[in-house]
Amino acid sequence: MPSPWGWFAVTACNGGDSNFEEPVALQEMDTSNGVLLPFYDPDSGIVYLCGKGDSSIRYFEITDEPPFVHYLNTFSSKEPQRGMGFMPKRGLDVSKCEIARFYKLHERKCEPIIMTVPRKSDLFQDDLYPDTPGPEAALEADEWLSGQDAEPVLISLRDGYVPPKHRELRVTKRNILDERPPSGPRRSQSASDASLSQQHTLETLLEEIKALRERVQAQEQRITALENMLCELVDGTD
Repeated sequence: MPSPWGWFAVTACNGGDSNFEEPVALQEMDTSNGVLLPFYDPDSGIVYLCGKGDSSIRYFEITDEPPFVHYLNTFSSKEPQRGMGFMPKRGLDVSKCEIARFYKLHERKCEPIIMTVPRKSDLFQDDLYPDTPGPEAALEADEWLSGQDAEPVLISLRDGYVPPKHRELRVTKRNILDERPPSGPRRSQSASDASLSQQHTLETLLEEIKALRERVQAQEQRITALENMLCELVDGTD
């Protein structure tokens, strides 16, 4: 008898009547005897298969045409999962094209696993996020127990989309002649005070230029002396 994690079967529903006698597709998965944890996303038609004690998540696309089951990819990690949770579609970050989010239970932690679709567009992706079941129930408990049936109440995820903000890069050049703001309370500054401040700044700049000139002259004298010593050493070795 095959193990629960060994085979994955898809059953058909025709004309509203469920036919569970024979599967329309069989997919061999693994030889492990772990419990199968399936999660189905009806919006995208993708089923995610997780195995308790396994370290991978396999996902398939379910279609109405043969062969019905199409393998997409496998997500693998190092640590095996003890359990797995699935975030409803309305809790995903649609701005980052997130299509699924799992919560993988480890021995001492719960790790979120996020699956996204790479898109360069900054617009809302209508093909990834059709209207999805919302938190409002379509029927009350008494109505459902009485045999009534109703389609789920759908909501749009467009309101949850937040476009990225494009920040403009500005470069501000600092003017050395600009006066620093006073640390004390602000007061009105007369024309004479402004003139004295500019004169003080000019004197400071002239002193710095003079010091730089003296340093350059000293370096030139030192270089000349070193060149003379080098010439004497070269002449002495000839």
